[in-house]
Amino acid sequence: MSAQEQVLQPLGRSADAGVLRLALLGNPNCGKTALFNLLTGARQKVANYAGVTVERKEGWLSTGSGRRVRVLDLPGTYSLHAHSEDERITRDIVSGRHASEAPPELLVCVTDATHLRLNLRLVLEARQLGLPMVLVLNMSDMAQRQGIEIDRQALERELGMPVLASVGVREGGAGEILAWLDALDPGRLAPPAPAGDKTYAQDGDARAQVMALHQKVAAIVSRCVNEPQVDTRRDDRIDAVVLHPLWGMLLLAATLLLMFQAVFSWAEPLMEGIEGGMSQLSALVARSLPEGMLGSLIADGMIAGAGSVLVFLPQILILFLFILALEDSGYLPRAAFLLDRLMGRVGLSGRSFIPLLSSFACAIPGIMATRSITSWRDRLVTIMIAPLMTCSARLPVYTLIIAAFVPRQDVGWFNLQGLVMFGLYAGGILSALAVAGVAKLMGRSAGPTPLLMELPTYRWPSPRSLALGLWERALIFLRRVGGIILAVSIVLWFLATYPAPPDGATEAAIRYSFAGRIGNWLEPLLAPIGFNWQIAIALVPGMAAREVAVSALGTVYALSAASEEAMAEQLGPLIANSWSLATALSLLAWFVFAPQCISTLAAVKRETNGWRYPLLMTAYLFGLAYLASFITYRVALALGAG
Repeated sequence: MSAQEQVLQPLGRSADAGVLRLALLGNPNCGKTALFNLLTGARQKVANYAGVTVERKEGWLSTGSGRRVRVLDLPGTYSLHAHSEDERITRDIVSGRHASEAPPELLVCVTDATHLRLNLRLVLEARQLGLPMVLVLNMSDMAQRQGIEIDRQALERELGMPVLASVGVREGGAGEILAWLDALDPGRLAPPAPAGDKTYAQDGDARAQVMALHQKVAAIVSRCVNEPQVDTRRDDRIDAVVLHPLWGMLLLAATLLLMFQAVFSWAEPLMEGIEGGMSQLSALVARSLPEGMLGSLIADGMIAGAGSVLVFLPQILILFLFILALEDSGYLPRAAFLLDRLMGRVGLSGRSFIPLLSSFACAIPGIMATRSITSWRDRLVTIMIAPLMTCSARLPVYTLIIAAFVPRQDVGWFNLQGLVMFGLYAGGILSALAVAGVAKLMGRSAGPTPLLMELPTYRWPSPRSLALGLWERALIFLRRVGGIILAVSIVLWFLATYPAPPDGATEAAIRYSFAGRIGNWLEPLLAPIGFNWQIAIALVPGMAAREVAVSALGTVYALSAASEEAMAEQLGPLIANSWSLATALSLLAWFVFAPQCISTLAAVKRETNGWRYPLLMTAYLFGLAYLASFITYRVALALGAG
């Protein structure tokens, strides 16, 4: 009986309302998600599994005859012996242990045809689950170009399941899968035929089971795959530079410089367009609605709150464009490998590099990216130090203060203002490494988790995968952050608006509001670090997002401006005359550390499933901010900067 016939034997269950439920299982970097994107297109839904922070990707596809198929993209894993949260989700779903997700009716094992030996171990583990299975040889075009010959009929006999070919990054590359699904009778699905694999299925020593699996894989590959002498000269030549201790680090630094330059320059026209659009929308609403609480709530609260989120979306997408392209090209795993030894000195692994890199645009996607870290300790430390990376929301505050207090003069080849800005970035990075080092000394872990990863072949990124990846991340960012920011903005609008100033009031209206009263309460606490009541008030709405502090200061000083840029131009000379240099430097030190972003704390709460770590993060960051500001202020006064 052939494998094609075996998979059609009765199993005693039928498809749900005629819809076949299948799941894609595979190793990381096998092209599984690219194949998922090709099969489902824009018909995707991304959410979280109940109770955990692992993303759940589900989509729909239609075959040529109109058959509807539900496709679940399982998190990538090298084995069903789970270590990370992502791997546990995959294991629990395919083994039927997951409380809210039924096992799939068909398990589609996606493998990299150019590295079949590395992928078959997971396939053999999945065989023991008793689920109907089909093997997909993805990247089959690359295997052909490399001269790899795979005897698909022999592989079907060895595995007891159908073997199909696909090219996940090419239009029409899933045609063979769609045709096979079209001819499939969902009511006759059955597990793979027995293949004499009891030697590694028995309980016993785990090491012996792994060795038996590797021996089985080697035997299958020797009978079914003819691999020519692989020409790795191109990759070796590139790796000689990319992984070089000196040239590799210089190349990485140049790549990061280009990335940050793009984030801060390419996004500017888009951000200005969003700001202008939201300002026009706010003005239109203000003109259309009568003056009063409702108009102010919609224009100054809801629209302004949504705009504060949307304005940073271009930077987030540009950053992720680079990250996705570097990952798809095969460079990002090498960068993590290159930095592994450096980060190991503070108790982290190279896997923390990618989340910390993401945090330079916004700490929220950086915190979300820690899900790829297998060690819970490493993941937690990375989450806790991610807010110390200088995110783009700090730039309006830094730019305002530096322009007002730091003279425009050259220091050698460099500009003094630019050096101060670089110092603030460097201060955040060094502080993050210091906190990680302290966590290493205080922790019980024997050391960082060894970094074991496959270095994929260099390849050109797929434009389709990049576009779908950016679309997915845009939706996640707007859905997870937008609601929080919007709600907080409404609350802060209320605090800054009510109660109204009394008759005959001569100061800014915010001075008489609840936010103003909070600022007055905070002033004695903040006086030792040089902050006045105006700064104290600005820090209150600045909790929603750091950049809000600029507009809050403008409101406090009763300024009126058509745009935030114009406000900054007026505010700069005013604070230069009102504050001392010591106060300005103290405020810069404060913003390096202070967790002035409620949405970041909310993201930490989601990722850690509780309030323990967000509260710990808030306490230690505010403690560092106060200490740094106090030292900066006192030293500046001692040096005559008062």
